Amino acid sequence: MKIATWNVNSIRTRLEQVTDWLTINPVDVLCLQETKVVDAEFPRSPFEQLGYNLYISGQKSYNGVAMISRQPLVNVSSGFRAILPDLHHEWDEQKRVITGVIDGVRIVNLYVPNGAAVGTEKYEYKLRWLTALHEYLRLLVLSQSAICVCGDFNIALEDKDIHEQVSTENHIMATEAERQALRDILKLGFADAFRKFTTEGGNYSWWDYRAAAFRRNLGWRIDHHYLTPILYERATSCIIDVGPRKLTQPSDHTPVIVEF
Repeated sequence: MKIATWNVNSIRTRLEQVTDWLTINPVDVLCLQETKVVDAEFPRSPFEQLGYNLYISGQKSYNGVAMISRQPLVNVSSGFRAILPDLHHEWDEQKRVITGVIDGVRIVNLYVPNGAAVGTEKYEYKLRWLTALHEYLRLLVLSQSAICVCGDFNIALEDKDIHEQVSTENHIMATEAERQALRDILKLGFADAFRKFTTEGGNYSWWDYRAAAFRRNLGWRIDHHYLTPILYERATSCIIDVGPRKLTQPSDHTPVIVEF
């Protein structure tokens, strides 16, 4: 089984790039973030023509997540409240969570808030959102042993996940509060699939559009696959495919693929 995660930064803008990539890389499940389109306007037919099933949770111009799978998924739900029904509805107004099961593997596809800047309302929202995610995953772990949590986390957990020209002190996506929130989530029983196979720095999944960041490899590793022990043991590879970032008008992110 191969599962890929990719923040496409608008599925309609990047449609041809995504379908071309899928044709060359026919993964079992492709998890997309930042689709930026309401469900009724998602371009379904190009994926269906490739033999994929679509599961979508989108909104206009912002956010949005989708799962594109060769086999039909079961137990599909979107938002936190499918698992946490007592949670306030505000947490699902932004479309950032979708999950489903394939061959006994629960996949959770996330688009974690960016947080804008330290000390802002959006930063505080991000920290509260991560607290809700912790409770959501805590309950899932109680009922399922094989879970892959993937997506754009907007957090670089270690300094080696960021190029050296960044000062991480009070830098969004690298603050101690964000990192601790993610470490607390991992303590529920998750491990980083990429770090099973690659320990050195210099491997990134996101590069700013400015300052020739991609050409200079001034990137961040913020797109992750986190696995429960049974999947971590079965993982045979986890790679970052930089190819799509080389295209004309690409997403600022590139796919990350785990294989079991």
